[in-house]
Amino acid sequence: MCVLSIIVPCYNEEESVADFYEELMKNELFFKEKGLEIEILYVDDGSRDNTAAEVKKLRERDERVRLISFSRNFGKEAGMYAGLEKSRGDYVVLMDVDLQDPPSLLPEMYSYVEQGYDSVATRRVSRKGEPPIRSFFARMFYRLMKHISRTEIMDGARDYRLMTRQMVNAILEMREYNRFTKGIYGWVGFKTKWLEYENVERAKGETKWNFWKLLIYSLEGITAFSTVPLSMASVLGVLFCMLAFILIIFIIVRTSIFGDPVSGWPSLVCIISLISGVQLFCMGIIGQYLAKTYLEVKRRPIYIVKEEL
Repeated sequence: MCVLSIIVPCYNEEESVADFYEELMKNELFFKEKGLEIEILYVDDGSRDNTAAEVKKLRERDERVRLISFSRNFGKEAGMYAGLEKSRGDYVVLMDVDLQDPPSLLPEMYSYVEQGYDSVATRRVSRKGEPPIRSFFARMFYRLMKHISRTEIMDGARDYRLMTRQMVNAILEMREYNRFTKGIYGWVGFKTKWLEYENVERAKGETKWNFWKLLIYSLEGITAFSTVPLSMASVLGVLFCMLAFILIIFIIVRTSIFGDPVSGWPSLVCIISLISGVQLFCMGIIGQYLAKTYLEVKRRPIYIVKEEL
């Protein structure tokens, strides 16, 4: 009998824990027909509410429910990695507890794995219910990544993904501290089938992702899977050196022909401010990569477990 591990990262989701379980159990007949033994692994990412207590209540009803509770909030990326590392299944699926990842798709996803796919991934074809500005910048991010990174990152991709144990093991070998799992999926490769579905709004509670958190997360993705920003900083440096050289020639020629009239200081201030701004921008880019390197060489654990059931 094969084991299917269902990993569910949670952060302050006490209202959704039981609802997710009930919705998932609607596939109970499917699991039995396919001879699948399941484990439901809730990863409590240092919640400040009663998320862990709600999971323990479920465990009293169903011993297939497991709990990993962190000592503090380490972030969703750490929660997903912990779930993959602690899972025991031949197949593993990552799902959000808020029911934006419909459990009803599981039978179709598993059918493609049976056909020989190593991974079945999902992507939203619409962003209904999201703030327009958030949707706009999300699309711009995926468009940018398509041009500056060699790693495939699909527009609208969700973390909702069913994988074989072989692919999970490949992901676990990437123990980097600064994680961007959407990029890691593409980097490790394997044969992947994409399923598209309409956006589903949260059943209960509020999203923990705001605009600024998503912006920081997108910067993580750019610095993790592209060195183009560093190249851009170098190109800007070369361009400004060429511009300076041209201006020097221009000043020499003008002085030789027309003398050296005193120029106004506002233009000089503007030029100095522009070049200083570009220099600081480039230093900021380099600083981002240095910061990532600094955090990696510390070799701190990705997460710390407080309780495991």
